[in-house]
Amino acid sequence: MTQVIVKPTEIQALGNKPKIIQEYRGRVNSKTEKVSIAKMNNPEAWIEPEQTSEFDEYSFVQNGMFVQKQRRKRL
Repeated sequence: MTQVIVKPTEIQALGNKPKIIQEYRGRVNSKTEKVSIAKMNNPEAWIEPEQTSEFDEYSFVQNGMFVQKQRRKRL
């Protein structure tokens, strides 16, 4: 079923610097458990606590660099 999302829900992220996540589709904004679609503007050198997502998560980098550690390996 099609769902119109008028605006994202802003979520304060955990990490070493303040960051706001604008969630368009996911647990908070659309009660969707399987996927998260959100816009994030990360401050330079931003680090978040290690976590294992319980949903499919996709990242698109428009500008800058994305570094991810996975099970103690750097990708």
